[in-house]
Order: sequence, then structure tokens, then C-alpha cells
Amino acid sequence: MRLFGHSCLISINERAATLLIPINLRTPICPILFAAHQLNRDMRIAASIVLLLLLPTASAFESGIDLARDFLDHVTHRLDLPEDQQLYYGQRLANALFSVGLVDLPSQYFVLVDRDPHVQAAMIYWKSDAGDFDFIGASPASTGRPGEFEHFETPTGVFEHSIANFDFRAEGTKNQYGIRGYGEKGMRVYDFGWVTAERGWGHPSSSPMRLQMHATDPDLLEPQLGLTHSKGCIRIPASFNVFIDRYGILDADYERARAEGKRIWVLREDRIETPWSGRYLVVIDSDRKARPAWSRFHIKGTRTPAP
Repeated sequence: MRLFGHSCLISINERAATLLIPINLRTPICPILFAAHQLNRDMRIAASIVLLLLLPTASAFESGIDLARDFLDHVTHRLDLPEDQQLYYGQRLANALFSVGLVDLPSQYFVLVDRDPHVQAAMIYWKSDAGDFDFIGASPASTGRPGEFEHFETPTGVFEHSIANFDFRAEGTKNQYGIRGYGEKGMRVYDFGWVTAERGWGHPSSSPMRLQMHATDPDLLEPQLGLTHSKGCIRIPASFNVFIDRYGILDADYERARAEGKRIWVLREDRIETPWSGRYLVVIDSDRKARPAWSRFHIKGTRTPAP
């Protein structure tokens, strides 16, 4: 019998060679019953603990969609997309993958970003074995704001996350303007390497840009998420960053390298592994004419704040 949740009892009492031990874990575990007639009480306790530690680790989720409940619990900056919008973005994600020939991918998670100035959102989707794209959750984001020197328009497309462009973690230091550009110390910076992007200054042209997805200054810049505000990278809330980091949403290649014996120091020690780690960031532009009611800065009856 598998038990899910935050607690479980392992039963081992004196007459039936069992003893009750409360366990507080997210990982699914099974009650254990074993003969211990020759062991004293302390030895039975020690033996039960050893057996528990030797149990194989299993996912706390029967399906990838189950992660949606944890998103509600742990991500503080969320967008409440109506069901029709969840389906719309799921189809846009499927279309983007199809356009680059990624049609037979196994079940996994994706991060989808809508760079439209009226939207500015980052979303997590799960592709099931049946090929459906299920919505996990969404948060406000900030992408490139053209019009200033060295400000690019965040490029659209499908970008693979791999150890070829190794991630790193923020040091939490402030720049000359007192801003922690990558957020608080320890926030993960997702690196997608050099890409070609449209320059947002001077004559219309394109240039190489380093595409990253990362948290931002929690005091000065996180309140601006939902508006175009970056130099071309994708800024996300700290809680969203921690969520995709802890659950390995984009860590398929990192997990592969670790399984091959490579030292992958950037992975969290407290990560919660699932069978559905993905490797793709997808950026689209929904090209809307107005800001939707569910967006970060939509205020009914007022003008949309200027970036």
C-alpha cells in the first residue's frame, strides 16, 4: 500500500514484531512489517530506520499534472489564467515545438514565455504520454524593452537548456545602482547560450545576445514584473525561480550528466525529482491588441501603466 502526503506510520510492535514510527515526508512510502523476535527495543528501532533509508526513492506524483497543486502552494506571484487561455497557450506551445520538428518528445515539462508587451508571462506546461499539454501554473515575467542602448527584443523560438551552457547561481551582490540584477544570493540563473536577437537601438538589425532566465532584485525590480523591462533576458519572480529549480522542470540534461557520473554542482541538494524533467524554453508572441484581464497590470477602467 502506497501512502501519499506529509505523514505515515511504520508499524512494528512487540508481540507482532512491530513498532510505530511516525514519518513526515513528501515521498510516498510503504509500511514495513518484519520479524524481529531476537532484537531488543532499541535495536528494532534502529533496524526500522535503516530499512526506511534503504527504501527506493519514488516520485510523490502519480501524474505530472499533480505538480499544479504544489505550484499553488509555493509560488507567490501567480497569474490566474482562464481555462480557454490555458488551452490556447497549450496549443501555441505544441505549434512552436512542431515548427522545429520536435513532434515525438516523451512526457516532460516545458517553460513557455509570452513576450507580448500586453502579457509578459512565464508558464509551466506538462506534456502527457497521450500528447496533451496540461497547464501547471503561470507567473508575471519581464522580457526585453527596446528603445535603449544594448536593449534587445527577447527572441521567439525554442531554446534547449543543456550543460553546454552551464547555469550558475546569483551571488546576491549589488551593482553601482544598488540593484541585485540576478536576485538574492543562491537564485539560479538559467543559461541558454548565445542567440540572435533584434537590436532595440540604432538602425534595425540583429546581433548576438546571451539569453538567460533569472530572478531579479526583489525590492526594486520584482514589483515591475509584468512589464517589458529587461535588456533581453527573461526575468521571473523568485518563487517561480525556486519552483522550477527545486522540481527540475528544465533539468533533463543536467540529470542525465549527473547519472553518468559528472559533478553537477548547480543542482539543489533538496531537489524533488520527478520522471518528467524537461529541457526546452519556448518563447512566443501572442500579438495582442489589449492587455487581458488576467495579466499582472490589468486594472479595469484605467490605462495600462507605461513600461
